[in-house]
Amino acid sequence: MAMGWLAAAATLLVLWWALQGRFEQWRRARWRAQPFPAPWRRILRRRVPLINRLPPPLQQRLKGQVQAFLAEVPIIGCRGLVVTDEMRVTIAAQACLLLFGRTERFHNLSQVLLYPGHFVVERAAPRPGGVLQDERRQLAGESWQQGQVILSWEAVRNGAAWPDDGENVVLHEFAHQLDQATGPANGAPALPGRMHAAQWTAVFRAAWAQLHASLARGETGCLGDYAAQSEAEFFAVATERFFEQPQALQAEYPALYAVLAGYYGVEPLHWQHD
Repeated sequence: MAMGWLAAAATLLVLWWALQGRFEQWRRARWRAQPFPAPWRRILRRRVPLINRLPPPLQQRLKGQVQAFLAEVPIIGCRGLVVTDEMRVTIAAQACLLLFGRTERFHNLSQVLLYPGHFVVERAAPRPGGVLQDERRQLAGESWQQGQVILSWEAVRNGAAWPDDGENVVLHEFAHQLDQATGPANGAPALPGRMHAAQWTAVFRAAWAQLHASLARGETGCLGDYAAQSEAEFFAVATERFFEQPQALQAEYPALYAVLAGYYGVEPLHWQHD
């Protein structure tokens, strides 16, 4: 009797999860199908020039993703900041660039916390002798495995305004969010079915070694020294360069550019540049 009850409960649970997944897909499809508001379109043109480079079909697809993102993910102002549509659309448009090739959403993401400027965090930092010492740091962005992304509006606005400098806090932190979908960020995010983990690992290890060899010679290259801090930062920085400096990344790390193109499902190298 008990075994039969447990089997029935398990069946109902599986059915509930399946129905919930279908409902979420239906709801997201409805959000994406809504007409994109004209004021939001003006915000994209004014605040996110990178979007203007996308081919028209990708622009249309991105707008649908933005609508679904903003319907699902609250963006909460901190330190007295009043969040406007300009802020919401600017953040969502950049974040959704990462969703073209692999998924419909950031599965763990529950909210975005937005500060007016850089924010201060306190962390225990290791010191010689195994001692931990509290350290205060000013940050422009941070991604938490629990599903929060924290951003500075000043950094978001500046990163969007200069789409060729290779530095974009939204792309960086949301790359971490993808990386954290299956555990702590380690530069090995869950891959779409068409990609093989062995290829990803081999390419990233070779590029990681190339970066460290370049730094040892005093050459920073297109990735810079921050990417050498950890595999997680390497992936996030490479994502920034992939979208904002694709020519430089492809020239210096052609295999890395190729696997990122496969992962993100786009070819920024072919987008129209100013």
